[in-house]
Amino acid sequence: MIRFFEKYKRFAGVMIVVSVIIIVLFYNALKPIPVLPIYQPTMVASELVDEELQHVKKYHRIADFAFINQNGQTVTQNDYEGFIYVADFFFTTCPTICPVMTDNMVFLQQQLANVPNVKLLSHTVTPEIDSVPVLKKYALKKGVDDTRWNLVTGKKKEIYTLARSSYMVVKTSGDGGPFDMIHTENFVLVDPQGRIRGYYDGTQTEAMQTLLDDIEILQQELKK
Repeated sequence: MIRFFEKYKRFAGVMIVVSVIIIVLFYNALKPIPVLPIYQPTMVASELVDEELQHVKKYHRIADFAFINQNGQTVTQNDYEGFIYVADFFFTTCPTICPVMTDNMVFLQQQLANVPNVKLLSHTVTPEIDSVPVLKKYALKKGVDDTRWNLVTGKKKEIYTLARSSYMVVKTSGDGGPFDMIHTENFVLVDPQGRIRGYYDGTQTEAMQTLLDDIEILQQELKK
């Protein structure tokens, strides 16, 4: 009897290995593939959504835009078409959350250095202060890679409208006077079609890892 089992020991070992491989393949085939949501106005807290958009359930995309970056160049949605990008809103003189947010953007820039189809976009919310030279000085101080990351300024009304009506990240339109300033800690993940795929707290280190993980999920989606 022992000789019988010894005779088939190698065969049994091979069958065990094959069985394990088959089980793993079946598991991977049946395992749900993670997919990021496509955010619509009805999916976002109503106070962050312009009244005209609060009942929109599909087809929401970031509106066309044209701003000036830290190099004095015009940046439009065409510069981000076909790219995944992370957007935020900041101002260079902010003493509270902005320095942390910018440091986290720098972290993303470093982590994504070898991922050419991902860009960053930061909008100033004090365009009357953050002129092109001011943004350039700030960019140099922070080590901004201007081939991947634009710090943009422009007309206040256009920036604020984009924040509320496109990115859906602020509670007011900021049109209550010169001292009515919008501000948000949100980082927004946008896909190559201009659709919002995620919101992240730009002041939290843990949220940056979640954002990087979600970028990888989005990359896998694009490959398909």
